[in-house]
Amino acid sequence: MESLKVYILIANRMYNDGIRSALGLAVENHYGYPVVMNGEFPKMSEYMAENIAWIADMEGEVLSCGADAPENLPEGVEMTNIDLEALGERMRDADHIIPYGLPKQTNEPPPACAE
Repeated sequence: MESLKVYILIANRMYNDGIRSALGLAVENHYGYPVVMNGEFPKMSEYMAENIAWIADMEGEVLSCGADAPENLPEGVEMTNIDLEALGERMRDADHIIPYGLPKQTNEPPPACAE
């Protein structure tokens, strides 16, 4: 089975499920790259720190775009700061890009988008 490169763009501060999804992809022998987009980092639990460390162990990477990652990360946890331009360049090699955590739309899409 071919290994896929998947970027998960996490738009809100509830990034835990996006990180878990990337870890699940890594377990299935894919490359998961969760990207925390807005720089809001709630207190990191030990469970989440382990998930991030496992992603790195499985050749994935957790990225922070839009703001620097916290400096006081637990031991063994790494998050890579990346700017929007560099992220765009990296995503050119992606097999899938998944937006995650977007707010529910309040307006109906135009008919051309519904087809």
